[in-house]
Amino acid sequence: MTENKKRAEKSPVDKAKANADKQKRFRERQKEAGKKLVRGYVTPEAKVCYDEIRDKTGWTDSEAMSNAMRLMYAAYKCGQIKLLNEWLRKNNR
Repeated sequence: MTENKKRAEKSPVDKAKANADKQKRFRERQKEAGKKLVRGYVTPEAKVCYDEIRDKTGWTDSEAMSNAMRLMYAAYKCGQIKLLNEWLRKNNR
């Protein structure tokens, strides 16, 4: 058997282990970069904003994510994305 055929015939267990190892390395790189997992990796600055929103509103993680998406969509539909981005920059967010 050639070397290429041996590689192609990996067992499902080997493939799953390789994928798990790859995901673990990715998570470690994100943590080393100072990012935290909140339905995706966010910068420390974004985490501060996220925590502030949750503290002020009392929303759960799911509610905060859902409402954030709804607000962004509403800003997009009303042509207010530029205004929102300017406010975020002006207020160091």
